Amino acid sequence: MSIPRRFLPSISCLLALEAVDRLGSAVAAAADLSLTHSAVSRQLKALEEQMGVPLLVRDGKGLKLTAAGAGYARAVRGCLGTLAEASLRLRAAGAADSLSLALPPAFGEHWMAPRLFAFMRRHPGLAVHQRTRSGPVDVAGERLDAAVQRGAGGWPGLRELALAEDRLVPVGAPELLPAGVPAPAALLALPLLHLEGRPGAWESWFQQQGVAPGRLRGPLFDRFGALAAAAAAGLGLALLPDFLADKEIAAGRLAAAGAGWSDPASRYWLVWPREAEPGPALRLLLAHLRRPEG
Repeated sequence: MSIPRRFLPSISCLLALEAVDRLGSAVAAAADLSLTHSAVSRQLKALEEQMGVPLLVRDGKGLKLTAAGAGYARAVRGCLGTLAEASLRLRAAGAADSLSLALPPAFGEHWMAPRLFAFMRRHPGLAVHQRTRSGPVDVAGERLDAAVQRGAGGWPGLRELALAEDRLVPVGAPELLPAGVPAPAALLALPLLHLEGRPGAWESWFQQQGVAPGRLRGPLFDRFGALAAAAAAGLGLALLPDFLADKEIAAGRLAAAGAGWSDPASRYWLVWPREAEPGPALRLLLAHLRRPEG
């Protein structure tokens, strides 16, 4: 798409508008941009003349954005952020091919990281940029090559590669389980820790073990890492994903408190936009993840 140049203001004019909107005055904007007040005023005037729309009004001795100016400033801020991010990625990658991924915190750190490190060692000329995201990701909207999401799959507009089961394992500090793995019903007598993003996980686990859970209460955590730390401190039992539980058990910080539970309607998937063919870097990653050793 070719955009007429008359619709493309200079970066300096857009920076001046964004700074006035963000800081509330031309004086503050000038200080933020290391410019004089008159220089900022000239840039704003030039922008108004180019757009043909009033963007500012006098408010006492200062300037205030009109409704149209404020709306334009919000759009400008998003564009400047995208440009800055693209520039940062370019500088970080240099002339190398790059790959931008979004990963859930715990899965990214404990399951995906070893595989990505092996991938990066195998392809040292590739720059892999990673972001942490919890929940669904707008892959195209965030200009990502791919992302890891948890769910049933079949998302509109996305292709997907199954990575791992969504399997949770009940664990607790060894001192809470002196006699080894207790009967499932015995866990109801112990304090249970919960994760915000997995409401009803303990109820589902007990039901799969043939135990009526009743009403379960306990402390709530927002991340698996914090949940694991609380369990290791002896505050209660936690349901942790197997890729984290196995590490904690092997290190002796936690012990298994029962059988693992796999949600049949949920897995971890690598997803990427359906409308575009994967680029060379993503094709290499897909081939790497499809290898038996991952």
